[in-house]
Amino acid sequence: MSELRSRALLERLVGFATVSRDSNLALIEFVRDYLQRLGVHSELIYNTERTKANLLASIGPSVPGGVVLSGHTDVVPVDGQAWTVDPFCLSERDGKWFGRGTADMKGYLASVLAAVPVFLSSPLRRPVHLAFSYDEEVGCLGVHSLLEVLVRRVPQPALCLIGEPTQLQPVLGHKGKLAMRCHVKGSACHSAYAPYGVNAIEQAARLMGRLDEIGAELAEPSRHDPRFDPAFSTVQVGVIQGGTALNIVPADCRFDFEVRALPDFDPHGVAEQLQAYAEQTLLPAMQAVASDTAIRFEKLSAYPGLATSSDSAAAQWVARLCGSEAFSTVAFGTEGGLFHQAGVPTVICGPGSMDQGHKPDEYVSVEEMVACDRLMDRLASYLSEPNGP
Repeated sequence: MSELRSRALLERLVGFATVSRDSNLALIEFVRDYLQRLGVHSELIYNTERTKANLLASIGPSVPGGVVLSGHTDVVPVDGQAWTVDPFCLSERDGKWFGRGTADMKGYLASVLAAVPVFLSSPLRRPVHLAFSYDEEVGCLGVHSLLEVLVRRVPQPALCLIGEPTQLQPVLGHKGKLAMRCHVKGSACHSAYAPYGVNAIEQAARLMGRLDEIGAELAEPSRHDPRFDPAFSTVQVGVIQGGTALNIVPADCRFDFEVRALPDFDPHGVAEQLQAYAEQTLLPAMQAVASDTAIRFEKLSAYPGLATSSDSAAAQWVARLCGSEAFSTVAFGTEGGLFHQAGVPTVICGPGSMDQGHKPDEYVSVEEMVACDRLMDRLASYLSEPNGP
């Protein structure tokens, strides 16, 4: 049965606790060995510390026009979540498979791996490329080195299919993201003499207030794109740390903020506006009190948005695979914009829903996994056609 084809592999993949803060090597080495047993060579692309790795493998002739099946191997933490099942042990109930990553996005990876024998037994005229990355959940960090290798060694693909959970509906767009950290260095003193110090938290609050103003400007109706929800680029502060005691004027404060940007908007402009406000408005007054005060900005991560045309060959190809032209966009980000920047047309389509992703008792339905397995079968058939889709 089709459902049995991917279940065993999904069970193995869920069993690897590949939270982004930890290594993914056990999973990657399992995939490498699985492919090797089937006669498929794969290449591991390690991070600097060799604690994590991407995997790249190809099946079929070394010609242009193939399809990249891309997914990330890392998952978000389960800390503090009220799971009713073991998050790292696949379980089934009511036609659903539960476990961390089942929806986001080990279900898709399991379906891809389960289809490898199908690809190998098909008379492929164009290749399939497997591209599994690390650290997507913390800013699409690992895929950069994967793409460097892919563009050098793989003949130009016609499509990248990223299997993020979309209930197997074709998604053509998502917002980009810029994550930044701001460090404010003030000057400490006893709180009884607060005017003689520089309160780092207060200065950080002014910066966050400026971010709020920028966010309001981005939300103006003239800047809306109705294809997205929310229909505008957004700004938010997610983490703040500062101060040591109430009777000490705080010398340090740090906060992290992000910009979720429409595909045609450069989020770095927000960081530049904030930096200009810091340098031109805040720092002169701060340094008039204490010359060694400072405001520094640090880029944490970034990835571009995605906006694939519904008229493109890639979109029409995926519509044929899915049996649907109900193209849409999603609020969450993916590695799709990076593949697109690398010259690979990209569409997002995978089993499961992000409504379940990142939550306790995450699941993917057995029905959607069966449908994804069938989609892989159709892909093998299309890649074997004389003239292609």
